[in-house]
Amino acid sequence: MAVKAKKALGQHFLTDLSIAKRIADTIETNNLPPEASQWGKIPVVEVGPGMGVLSEFLMKAGREVKAVELDLESVEFLKKVFPKLEVVHADFLKMDLSQIFPGDFALIGNYPYNISSQIFFKVLDYKERIPVVAGMLQKEVAQRICSKPGSKVYGILSVLLQAWYDCEYLFDVPPGVFNPPPKVTSGVLRLVRNSRTSLGCDEKKFKMIVKTSFGQRRKTLRNSIGALFSAGSPILNDSIMTKRPETLSVDDFIRLTQAME
Repeated sequence: MAVKAKKALGQHFLTDLSIAKRIADTIETNNLPPEASQWGKIPVVEVGPGMGVLSEFLMKAGREVKAVELDLESVEFLKKVFPKLEVVHADFLKMDLSQIFPGDFALIGNYPYNISSQIFFKVLDYKERIPVVAGMLQKEVAQRICSKPGSKVYGILSVLLQAWYDCEYLFDVPPGVFNPPPKVTSGVLRLVRNSRTSLGCDEKKFKMIVKTSFGQRRKTLRNSIGALFSAGSPILNDSIMTKRPETLSVDDFIRLTQAME
């Protein structure tokens, strides 16, 4: 049964079901990188299913799906139209995701624009359980997550997520496939866990270094985070301190964090 979704972008209806299928297919085995193919059939948590436009294609692919939806009207609709879909009436941002499935699971959704960054920060808290993340969000946020050092949009989310995931921007979703059309273009991305098992430094300090650096992104590191190091620290005389945060790789931020310890 083909249905329209009204919750992914507020009250904008997704009218092109071929786009919905493309999004659902991003986590299928034949579309994942070869090294991640083992995650092509793990259970799926869908965030904000709305009217079930993604849910339908995920279930058709034989996936075990649990859909997390806050809006009660949508929950009642989903239970009626998709009786085999397990719908969890809850606020995703407040959930203990370790209770959803006993093992690993993929995360997918047409993520609400207003909380998309918070959703991806939450992913980091469960990175050992979520090897694959995909879905649609505002294009500029998706591009920021996937951007590389040197990009003007490279920032906190870029570094923190790329420390643990290979991030790939997949395709644009134009306003014209929604009714009414939103004022912005959407984008679909996919994150796949990389081979890193440890940062080799204190993770809380790593996050602090990254957030503090980008909090004053126009300043050199010497001026933004220099005070975080002891006066005699060799890193203060390193050339890295003359750089701005958007030019640093994940490994550079790891090195800075190690210099604090």
